[in-house]
Order: sequence, then structure tokens, then C-alpha cells
Amino acid sequence: MEVDLEVNATQPAAEPSTVSPNSSTTLPVGFVYNQEMTSHCRIDGSTHEEQPARITCIYDAIVKANYHTRMIQLPIREVQDYEALLVHTEDHWRNVLEYAHMSSQKITDTADFYEQQSLYVSPGTTRAARLSTGGVIEACLAVVEGRVRKSIAIVRPPGHHAEPGAPMGFCFLNNVAIAARVVQEKTKIKKIMIVDWDVHHGNGTHTAFNDNNSILYLSLHRYDGGHFYPGGTLGSVHSCGEGAGLGFSVNIPWPGKGMGDADYLHAFQRIVMPIGTEFAPELVIISSGFDAAEGDTLGQCHVTPAGYSHMTHMLSGLANGRLVVALEGGYNLQSISDSALAVTKVVCGDPPEELPPLTASEVGAETVWLVSKQHCQFWKCLDPRACEPREEVEPMSYTIPELVKAHRQYFLASQYHLMAIPILDSDLNERFSTQLLCSSDLFEKQNLIVFVHEFGNLRVELENAKCDAKLETSYFASTLPHIDATKAIIEWTKKENFSLVDINLFPKRPEYPAAHASKNKDVVQMRRELLTYLWDNYIQLSGAKQIIFIGHGVAASHVLACIEQRAAGVMRQVKGIVLVIGQSEIPLLSKNSSDVLRTWYKKHSFVAVPQNHHIFSGEPKIVKRHGKIIRAGKFYIVTSFLCA
Repeated sequence: MEVDLEVNATQPAAEPSTVSPNSSTTLPVGFVYNQEMTSHCRIDGSTHEEQPARITCIYDAIVKANYHTRMIQLPIREVQDYEALLVHTEDHWRNVLEYAHMSSQKITDTADFYEQQSLYVSPGTTRAARLSTGGVIEACLAVVEGRVRKSIAIVRPPGHHAEPGAPMGFCFLNNVAIAARVVQEKTKIKKIMIVDWDVHHGNGTHTAFNDNNSILYLSLHRYDGGHFYPGGTLGSVHSCGEGAGLGFSVNIPWPGKGMGDADYLHAFQRIVMPIGTEFAPELVIISSGFDAAEGDTLGQCHVTPAGYSHMTHMLSGLANGRLVVALEGGYNLQSISDSALAVTKVVCGDPPEELPPLTASEVGAETVWLVSKQHCQFWKCLDPRACEPREEVEPMSYTIPELVKAHRQYFLASQYHLMAIPILDSDLNERFSTQLLCSSDLFEKQNLIVFVHEFGNLRVELENAKCDAKLETSYFASTLPHIDATKAIIEWTKKENFSLVDINLFPKRPEYPAAHASKNKDVVQMRRELLTYLWDNYIQLSGAKQIIFIGHGVAASHVLACIEQRAAGVMRQVKGIVLVIGQSEIPLLSKNSSDVLRTWYKKHSFVAVPQNHHIFSGEPKIVKRHGKIIRAGKFYIVTSFLCA
């Protein structure tokens, strides 16, 4: 709301300032801070989310990291009457001034009234609010007048909820809105872009510039269908401004909690930066609330310090680098300290923190698409087709290992009538279902072969082999059953009248990798759990009097782990352990294994390794825990594999 400047006769006549054309890289960075702003506090000493420690902890973090030495401290002052009235009504301004004269009794008596507006007042509120607004004004003027290249305003109370006619939501005066209007009045800067990444919609700022086309307001906030504070429809995607300001208010309204770096950066890349580039501002002001940060219980979102640093870095590329960061909300002291420090580092010229590869969430991508659809009528740069979410479809591609394993399963079922062993454990079933096979006579024969391998693990199977076309062609193009030793083993077991359990420990990819990772189970643990599960529920209950384990390649180490976990039963029922090792490390029993088990294993094991294996060079030394190692050529290994 614009107010005639004649309402205050003491207003100084301001000559428009010019923007210095000198190189901005030689200018210092400025910051505004004054501990007097902590005078706004509850008079009964009780805690509140908007507490004085919010600014002191940020300042302390900057000092601790020694970044205050890379900036100059700018003078701070109270906002003047005529400046506040550029945005607020006279009644509103008089009410803010009145707080300084309220008695303790009146503050106590009116506490419920202010609580309904999400406020509290104290004798220090007026002073703190005026310093907060004056600090943001000075931070902006220092940038546009060429005294600093960028600035940070560490101020409180925040301001973006304060409407032209009423305070609300922890806010008394709209710091950023007033500062933007003062810049327009006092300098030649007219086009200003305000980016509000506080988790709450800045209803006060939006209202102040709803019909203004010289100030572009973009807000990324939780909306939750209009039920998240401050509520209503002003923060919706369809609220785009009115009159001359139509299209110059851009809301990016998240539909719920949980939004993170990927969602915010996607919005920046598809909406904020394209519109900002087309608008071509002369000054960028960030309404920098940190209540969307990881750890803030009010915002319940997950933006990291690195995410804030990247957003700051992108905005630094606009307006010839003229950027002001003004603190708004953020109520977890650790979160706002870490986030503000990350932003400070970028403002001082450091590169943003590294981020891993990111993908926006489904709801985040849909929100950005809806915003693009709404605002493409106002901004030529927006292309809704480029950010339209794609519907989830069933994957139509498969990895080579999955194809190899599927072929093997079909071959063994159709040619040798092997059956799948059911797994009742849901986690194990997700990763290993259909990879556990057995002959139909499992519970009928006296002799049982348990073959444990990782067939399909091409990385391991081709490890240490020279990469030549002949080898690769032979591996992938040859008939798989002739490559897979299982065929020979099955025919041998049938000939000897043995039953068979075939265990493939090379796991499937989880259907939902993120959900699986959250269970914090590594694959090694799951393989070993699978073997003990099979021992407890099938192998030891089979009735076989003589059981032979055959472990192939890297699966051999899991066989030994199972032996240790079920030592008593294994030494009673298992008559032999055959391990066929390539050039990988030879597995051995753990140092915690009993001497009885080591002696048993040495007597009942057959560990076939190539003649040129490095263990025969003396490193590492062969010990009892390695079992009975047989040095053999590759053809002898195959023979031993079948006849041991």
C-alpha cells in the first residue's frame, strides 16, 4: 500500500542514488546485526519459538567459522515513520509504537488477544521491530549504493506475515516490503525481485505488492490445501496478483510436509530462475526463513544447508550480483545456524556445498508443473511440457544378471524338475524368491548336496579375466547350461541317487530401493540370514544322514559363516565341505571359532584353488582355519568339483 509522503512533515528530501558501475568483485560483503533486537522477549521468561537466541546463535556460528572477518558490519538504525508508512497504515504504525509504553499488567491482560494473532509483545518489542526493519533497509541501501556487493541482515522479529494493516505470525513490520519500497523511493533501482523461501507463505509481502508490476514476488511454501499457516487462498497457485501486478506474484505451494532439496532446486530450475531471468531485476532480496530446514518441527521439511547454499548461488547470478539476504523464520537453533552459515559462505564468494544426484518427489514435480501451467500465460520462459510429470510405468528393461538367472531357473525347472523353495521371511523373499531350488526328493534321500553360488554375478565371474571380444562373446553367446556347472552337478547327483538344494545368493534388486535401504540391512547380512534360514527350516530337517556343502566363488565365505552359526548341527550331519575358489581371497573360519570346529573343518574340507593363487607365495600364511587347501589346475578343479 502506497501512502502520500506528506503525512510526515519530517521526511527528508531524498536525492535518488545511482548504482556504482565499478567492479562488484572488489567490494566487500556487509552484514547487519545488533543484540538490542533480543529485547523483544516474553516478560514472564517463558520460551517461545520466536526467541532472542535465533539471531545470537546465527551470529555466533558465523563468528566461530571466522566469516565475520570476511565481511564489514553495516550500521543499523530504527525504521523511520515515513519509511514504515510506505507499506503500513497509520493505525498499524501507531499500534507498533504503543507497545513501548505498555505496562506489565496491560501486557499480561492482553496476552490472549495477541496469542490469537500468533504474537507476543513486551516493552522491547517496538525497539526490536524498528531495528529489524531499519537493518534490512540499510542492508539493501548499502548494496544498491555500491558500498558492498552483497549483504546479510541477521534480524528479528521477522516480517513477511505483517500485512499493511495488521501484525501477525510473529511479525510486526514487514521488513523486506518496507526496504524494497525505500530502495525504490531513494534510488534509481525500480525492478526488485523478492524470493521468499520461508516454509510459510508471506501473506503480508504478497498483499503489499499484489497490484505492483515493479516488484516480483515468488514464494515457495507449504500450502496444504490452504490449511497451513497463514491459511486461506492467497498462497494458492491461482493467486497471481491483480491489475497491473497480474503475473508478478508467483506461488509455489507445496501440498504437504517432507519437501527437500530436490523439490526446491527443481522449482528453482524450472520456475524461479527462468522467471527471474526474464524479469531482469536490478536487486534481489531473499526473505530467508529457515523453517523448511531439516530438523525444524514447525515446517517438517528437509532442506539442507547445501540446498540453501545452491539456491543462494543461483540467485547471485541475477541483478549483476546485487543480493540481500534478510532473515525471516526458522525455529530450530541448530538448523538455522547451519543453514545461515551455508548461505553466508556463498554470499562471501565460496562455492556452494556439494550435493548428491537428486530427483524431485512426485508431488514436488507435480506442483512445479501446475505452477508452470498457471504462469506460462504471463512468462514466455515457462514451458509446462518440459516439466510435466511422467506416469509411473512398469519397468520394461532388465539387467543381464536378471535375464541370466531367469533363463537358468526356467532351464532347471523344465529339464530337471527342480522346485522353488518358499521363503516366509518377507525381506528375504523380496531379494531371493525363486532363487532357491530343490529336487522333489529332498525329504526322501539319505544323501544331500547343497550347492551355494552366485550365478549371474557377472562382475565377480569375469573378475581378473582379460577383456577381449572372444571371451565376452563366448560368455554371453554360449549356451548357458554348458557354462553353468549346475548341469553337471545335477546329472551327477541323479546318477548317485542324491537329493539337491540349489542356492543362488546373488540377490535381486529391491522393487523399492529407498524403502529397502531404510531397513539398514546390508546384502552380506541378508545372504547369511538366508543360509541359516534354509539350514533351520529345510536342510537339517530333510532327514539326510550325509550332507555335502559345495560353495562356489564368493559364496564360499557365506557357507563358512553358516557353519560357524550352526556348528553343532553341522558337525553332526555334514560330511564334507567343498569350496571351489578362483583368484579371490580364500575364506577362513573366524578367529572366534572353536578349536573343535577348526579341527573338524580341516578334516572335512576340500578347498580347491588355482595353481597360481597368491596364497602360495606365502602371503597370507596358510592356517588351520583355511581348511584343507588343494592346489590344482583348472581342469583338475572341475573334476574335483564333481568327485570330491
